[in-house]
Amino acid sequence: MIEVSNIQKKFGKLEVLKDINFTIDRPGVFAVLGHNGSGKTTMLKILLGMVLPNQGQIKIDGKDIGGTWAYRKQIAYLPQIARFPENLTVKELIKMIQDIRNEKGKADQLVCQFGLNKFLDKKLSELSGGTRQKVNIVLAFMFDSSICILDEPTAGLDPVALIELKRLIESEKRNGKIILITTHIMSLVEELAEEIIFLLDGKIHFQGSLDQLGKETEEDDLEHAIAAMLVA
Repeated sequence: MIEVSNIQKKFGKLEVLKDINFTIDRPGVFAVLGHNGSGKTTMLKILLGMVLPNQGQIKIDGKDIGGTWAYRKQIAYLPQIARFPENLTVKELIKMIQDIRNEKGKADQLVCQFGLNKFLDKKLSELSGGTRQKVNIVLAFMFDSSICILDEPTAGLDPVALIELKRLIESEKRNGKIILITTHIMSLVEELAEEIIFLLDGKIHFQGSLDQLGKETEEDDLEHAIAAMLVA
């Protein structure tokens, strides 16, 4: 369970988040949407403890996460752009993360699922963008975390890898995970998400199901519904 209360964040004079409140009290896929600069990535980084809010409180499973770090073990994170030492091989990177967590996880299964066996001895500097993203997916999902945060997870993926990612997300949802996704691919949201949290100018402009959004905007598809909110 995630409870976000009165979160505010400023960078200098720029107010990025303005009194954000929402609760997620069940497993499923929740899409955090908004135009560039709407504050969605900042909100996710606050959940991760990577950015500190100026005001407000976040609870995970009823416990305030402020000033703590142990809760992060419950969270799997796939960043939009992951940075790792370029001289490491894929195998070395996976082993490094396993050693940090003192846990093997299901890396072998995911490596096979995303066809990475032939890249295990390749250095990260030698990989294409799409292959790097597959490695990032393995790192994000290899441990059994109750919350998954995926920031633009489809970046660079070929159609086969995209299908596998969707299967993986559906599997994690069935296993009772809370999955937060930011993406500009509306077809992915329509296919996977039960609920949308839409940020506009640092505030939550809408939270609810796709059906509720359609009724509110009187639009039949998600792209037009989102566009209607942006111009309202």
